[in-house]
Amino acid sequence: MAQARTNFFYDLALWIFNIMLDVFFKEIRPRGSHRIPREGPVIFVVAPHVNQFVDPLILMRECGRRVSFLIAEKSMHQRGIGMFARMINAIPVIRPQDLAKPGQGRIQLLNTKTDPLRITGIDTKFTTELQPKFSIVLPKNVAQMEVVQVLSDTEILIKKEVKEAKALALLTSPEGSAYKCIPHVEQDSVYKVVHDELNNNQCITIFPEGGSHDRAEMLPLKAGVTLMALGAMAKYPGLDVKIVPCGLNYFHAHRFRSRAVIEFGDPVTISADMVQKFKEGGNTKRDVCSKLLDIIYNALKSVTVNASNYETLMMIQAARRLYKPAHRKLHISQVVDLNRRFVIGYNIYKDDPKVIELQHKVLAYNQLIKYHGLKDHQVPKTNLRRRETFALLSYRLMILSVWGILAFPGAILNLPIAIVAKYISTRKAKEALAGSTVKLAGRDVLATWKLLVGLVLIPTLYGLYSFVAFIFLMRTEWNWKYKVFIPLTIWNTLPFISYASMRFAENGVEVYRSIRPLYVRLVDRDSAEGLRQNRERLSTDITDLINEYAPKVFNDFDRK
Repeated sequence: MAQARTNFFYDLALWIFNIMLDVFFKEIRPRGSHRIPREGPVIFVVAPHVNQFVDPLILMRECGRRVSFLIAEKSMHQRGIGMFARMINAIPVIRPQDLAKPGQGRIQLLNTKTDPLRITGIDTKFTTELQPKFSIVLPKNVAQMEVVQVLSDTEILIKKEVKEAKALALLTSPEGSAYKCIPHVEQDSVYKVVHDELNNNQCITIFPEGGSHDRAEMLPLKAGVTLMALGAMAKYPGLDVKIVPCGLNYFHAHRFRSRAVIEFGDPVTISADMVQKFKEGGNTKRDVCSKLLDIIYNALKSVTVNASNYETLMMIQAARRLYKPAHRKLHISQVVDLNRRFVIGYNIYKDDPKVIELQHKVLAYNQLIKYHGLKDHQVPKTNLRRRETFALLSYRLMILSVWGILAFPGAILNLPIAIVAKYISTRKAKEALAGSTVKLAGRDVLATWKLLVGLVLIPTLYGLYSFVAFIFLMRTEWNWKYKVFIPLTIWNTLPFISYASMRFAENGVEVYRSIRPLYVRLVDRDSAEGLRQNRERLSTDITDLINEYAPKVFNDFDRK
């Protein structure tokens, strides 16, 4: 009975999430879902974690199995998030960084060469604020140091020597550095819950990077996933836990009506030998956990696009668009795979003179089309005669007006939601950025808060519109059935009006994007011609380079 109740609330939450995702995203496409075991214990390891609470919703939607998630314990206390987390049977985890408190006084490293493990305090109270296994973290998390021994109120010994330049600059300054104290948190209770769930042939989802971020590459993985998998198999002999790598790939993750691909890799099988070494404990246990973590990391690399930074990713994507075979219509999962192959090839040959030269040309081309206000796919569309261009431009301006009129009612009705969602999500992004050292702009929380705001405001606002209609009708002499029926009709039809307006707006946006290349062709024919020739030469150079180097990297490379 209890399990049936749990499943009901899970399915109800999933139904709500599906509606939210269908509205927010234009397209979500799974890839490799046939690789997921349909029964038995599974751990889904998902990366990169770039869209906070949206990432688990997409996994829930596409994996085909009921899953439990590990979630930060502090998130359970947030009203909307906590309610849905309990509905889907999320497992709360107390994160040490959530318990960090400012330390009293300031700290210094007096002897970086002769005594690099001794931290000295100025007006500190180490004996009351710290214990062995606690950590101290410097401002902006430039370094985190584990405490081995508390010698006095003003002296402690740390586990590892500090080598980061920024951290050394803070610690060796005359005035010392501020710091925070992070307690050591044992996660035995969490591991017990996870082990029992796996023993019951359930699925667990883990984001092994530890927290969400908005970087182009994966962060280092935490070892917790290995303790969960190996620990469950050691605790319950005969249990066969599969680890399924999941790669999340977004096209403008934080934007409304964007697209996403979730790719599932081949399950990782844990051998009996690894479980036996885990049981031995000590260094043998640490070594096998490290080995399994490396296997998981490589498995995740096979289903994710990992550029060294955002600029490199943008350059790779530009080169992929210019590659001639990509002129064929590709669905988004194929685009993701092509991006990944480009990144792999670039990392191997990035120091090759030919690659460096092409990289500079691609970056220059990107700047050129940006100057003209065009996208790469719009450049070939400038190849029309003046009369044809003028006629097509006039026609599309007329069509744009029609789509704009059709989209106008929904746009006005939902304008308050858009304004509030943008304001709150931007504010939350700033808060997330201020509390993190791995985030670049806090974009990883934008989609989450837009969804949450919409979830609350959409029914509230539509209810308000219906209530206003009811109040207005109450002042009339109409029959009571009309006074009740009309507000109810408004309440039920507003979602359909909004959805239709949204689709009309999407069509209008597509038409609007096609106007710029026509305008450039009409007013600046020479620039348009130069852009097309530049693009064609660059496309040929990239295709020739790929045809030369790709067979050396990929056995399945096909020039056609």
